[in-house]
Amino acid sequence: MERNVYDVLKERGFIEQATHEDEIRELLGKESVTFYVGFDPTGDSLHLGHFVQIMVMMHLQRAGHRPIALVGGGTAMVGDPSGRSDIRKMLTVDQINHNANRITEQLSKYLVIDGENGLSVNNADWLRNLNYIEFLRDIGKNFSVNRMLTAECFKSRMEKGLSFLEFNYMIMQSYDFLELYRRYGCQLQLGGNDQWSNIISGADLIRRMEGKPAYGLTFKLLTTSEGKKMGKTEAGALWIDPEQASPYRMYQYLRNIDDADVENCLCLLTFLPMDEIKRLSSLEGAEINKAKEILAYEFTKIVHGEEEAKKAQDTAKSLFGQGKATDSMPSTDIEKSKFNEGMDVLTLLNELELTSSKSEGRRLVKQGGIYVNDNRVEDIDLNITLDDFKDGKIIIRKGKKVYHQVNII
Repeated sequence: MERNVYDVLKERGFIEQATHEDEIRELLGKESVTFYVGFDPTGDSLHLGHFVQIMVMMHLQRAGHRPIALVGGGTAMVGDPSGRSDIRKMLTVDQINHNANRITEQLSKYLVIDGENGLSVNNADWLRNLNYIEFLRDIGKNFSVNRMLTAECFKSRMEKGLSFLEFNYMIMQSYDFLELYRRYGCQLQLGGNDQWSNIISGADLIRRMEGKPAYGLTFKLLTTSEGKKMGKTEAGALWIDPEQASPYRMYQYLRNIDDADVENCLCLLTFLPMDEIKRLSSLEGAEINKAKEILAYEFTKIVHGEEEAKKAQDTAKSLFGQGKATDSMPSTDIEKSKFNEGMDVLTLLNELELTSSKSEGRRLVKQGGIYVNDNRVEDIDLNITLDDFKDGKIIIRKGKKVYHQVNII
């Protein structure tokens, strides 16, 4: 007998909070449920942190449930205050539309979005042309300001100031749930645990206006064992757009996580069976690196496909003395003329965004943490010239794990 997908999600550690745990489990076990997750297009790519929700959507769709991937072309014009200490940067309509289209394309790589087994919708369709007074009379009357102010997403902003614009966000997200219920029979909203207040408000709005049950589930944010958000690196967020973060960079990030984070990441970011995850995460000493390699390969395969995952794996192995492939390494093309007179190593590190300042580069060189073609840089005034390039390329290494190839053009 097939297991209830709720139990699968719970065993793998996804579920943080549920509005009605027993009812949701029963519902997911007896019928195909339409559910939704919202993604606000504040950027033109999703990143590693979004993937917990995407993995949940994939688990649910594989179990026969119908996802709605909601892109927030309307809500992005306001900005979600959840988890923020200041107001979000306001985007133009053109920027929001561009980002929404890119994110929809990305989501369709991981979900079947064919209009029947899965849907992609944009809340701009119903939010941007709302009649304000009608909306206040029909929807706004269902919300208590006193209750809204106790919500975590607003409480954290009260000291610095919460704009009336952002105060509307909870009502707009709740209205999304109502619209999706009316249009597609959507009964379940999913999101990160920072969305709890917004989700329960939406379920409550459906109960008040339609007299029908609606449910919410929230999931873990992807964090380290110390509670820090994963996916942020010195070079920026780990975007799933390969133009913004190479498959190799994604692979290396997961290959180098702390031992304590291996089991959690295997559970949340792969489809490996739990007995295999338990076996891998029980490895000790140097053996745990095998589990990290499998994690990095499996997740890179989900995001970028098997071919790119294999390339990233081969490149990683070659850089640790097992071969010579460098095709998937992060690289930068620089005009040959810039090296005619030479470029000092601190300027080059800045240009490659391996350091944020020359003082950081100076410190790294003094600590012995910078290598050019496997030779440790001892002199902060080292000049890189055309003579240093082999077949038109050099490899810069920062520390033990960060590699970058420079190509002259």
